[in-house]
Amino acid sequence: MNKFDSVLIKKTDFLKRITLLLFFMSLTINAQIDKIEPPFWFAGMHNPEVQIMFYGKDIAQYQVATTNSIAITDIKRTENPNYLFVTFNTEGTEATTIDFLFKKDDKVAFTQKYTLKQRRQNSAQRKGFDASDMIYLIMPDRFANGNPKNDSSRDTQEKSDRNLPGGRHGGDIEGIIKNLDYISSLGATAIWSTPLSEDNDKAFSYHTYAQSDVYKIDPRYGTNEDYKRLASELHKKDMKLVMDYVTNHWGIEHWMMKDLPTNDWIHQFENFTQTNHKRSTINDINASKIDRDICLDGWFVSTMPDLNQKNPLVLNYLKQNAIWWIEYADLDGFRVDTYNYSDPEGIAAWTKSITDEYPNFNIAGEIWMHNQAQMAYWQKDSKIGGIQNYNSNLPTVMDFTLHDALGTVFNEDDGSWDTGMVKIYDNFSNDFLYPNPNNILVFAENHDTNRINEVYKNDFKKYQMTMALIATVRGIPQLYYGSEIGMSGDKDKGDADIRQDFPGGWLGDQNNAFIKEGRTELQNEYFDFTSKLFNWRKTNEAVHFGKMTHYIPENNVYVYFRYTAEKTVMVLINNSHDHQTIKTNRFQENIKNYQNGKDILTDNSYDISTEIAIDSKSVLILELK
Repeated sequence: MNKFDSVLIKKTDFLKRITLLLFFMSLTINAQIDKIEPPFWFAGMHNPEVQIMFYGKDIAQYQVATTNSIAITDIKRTENPNYLFVTFNTEGTEATTIDFLFKKDDKVAFTQKYTLKQRRQNSAQRKGFDASDMIYLIMPDRFANGNPKNDSSRDTQEKSDRNLPGGRHGGDIEGIIKNLDYISSLGATAIWSTPLSEDNDKAFSYHTYAQSDVYKIDPRYGTNEDYKRLASELHKKDMKLVMDYVTNHWGIEHWMMKDLPTNDWIHQFENFTQTNHKRSTINDINASKIDRDICLDGWFVSTMPDLNQKNPLVLNYLKQNAIWWIEYADLDGFRVDTYNYSDPEGIAAWTKSITDEYPNFNIAGEIWMHNQAQMAYWQKDSKIGGIQNYNSNLPTVMDFTLHDALGTVFNEDDGSWDTGMVKIYDNFSNDFLYPNPNNILVFAENHDTNRINEVYKNDFKKYQMTMALIATVRGIPQLYYGSEIGMSGDKDKGDADIRQDFPGGWLGDQNNAFIKEGRTELQNEYFDFTSKLFNWRKTNEAVHFGKMTHYIPENNVYVYFRYTAEKTVMVLINNSHDHQTIKTNRFQENIKNYQNGKDILTDNSYDISTEIAIDSKSVLILELK
């Protein structure tokens, strides 16, 4: 071996050692950070500050700086050394990549890149859903299986089993995208899907309200990019996407539950304590402290840890996560699950942070209560809430008292002082309690209630009256998937019965209700009525934002008007078993000089100058001329 060869071997050996050292150094560096949330952020936000959560083994030991001109305004460490919360200000900063330097003993141990992305043009001015929309509610696992390859996932515990009523059935985002034309043909202008973020529970994970990663779409539904594509495809059809957001709790399998950032990140008790569900304790001046605390801090169920929105880190995490999804996926609204189970001040601040960023964005909160005053308390700028100096900032509440009435009214053939159509009248007579009656979500059913076709035993006339009312009263109508083809389901048999698979959503289904030829005669009867009703609604401003005048029901017949300066719609609902002739002189203040009305359901014309004949158990929706 000559001298040259010896030098070459030594040099080669040195390079190998350096390469090996760099390799192990890279492993060490990469191991420093396991998660970064939010994974990226956006330049030009109304609130220029963003708080990044870095998670990794003993990461709190490091000092943090940036190589950019971006100023770090705060660094928070907690009792858990595996978390570091770093806040920086993006004001005046364009989209860029930021280098975070993690130092120890004044030496850089490793660096981490972080991206500020460009916002969409006019993102802040996006228009949310409102009373001109009809929202179609979907449980994605039960709607349509567009991609059978993702039915199960290596990263999630529960595997697909369509034979199990409460199991994963394989419906996904692709299934929704493939059936957007069907949804649009119903007259729907927005989709509300129950949560799509990852739920890694061992069983019954299909509802996805026990989320295990709130920055990630469940792989059995698709990917984050699929969700963004769903919004894009909807927007091409002038439709909107409403995300079901959960502020009150996560799932027991959430990755943070294995290593909490702070001991008070969730509410903890000596023994498991479930919420008492008595939300009236929140504003009840006579309520005991323990009852109120258990309502707000108790866990929803044993697999859903209750988040502590009084912890500023938790609250900020939830604010940023919600805004990140709006910006990333181009969302048009939120429906917020169990809205008033959260800390009242915390949830009000969470809501305001979103509407400050997006002034025209809409948020509907689930306020499942049975008294209009208690529901109205939670709507933005409520004077009832103002009695206690409280403002939730929540634009839209859900009309559960109307839902309650609809669960019985059309089975009450003989109206009296407090039965039959008087229940509906009394519901709207309390609209003075709401700061904005037009911004109330109206519905006959949803994924947590009995199906309306079960309540009325698939009586098509009762379905017609129910949907006609939902379509023409004040507020934002919501239709639950499958009702438009007569699907029923009994909640007493379990939640799976009210969340059955949509026929035709799976390869090999004998009945394909997505197409006319695949529907039965009865399914087409339901579909054609629903489609005609809600497609008409899209075109009539009077039932979007017009005023409402209603008349005390007589003989179980309810008459009301929706009107603007240019248009008037007259609605008559005969809930009795008798054919009736209604004298019209009583309604003169709304009929005015109109002489005729065209029924939008049958296209028949009616002379309204003196009287109107209406069949038993039927509805007329008349455009006055």
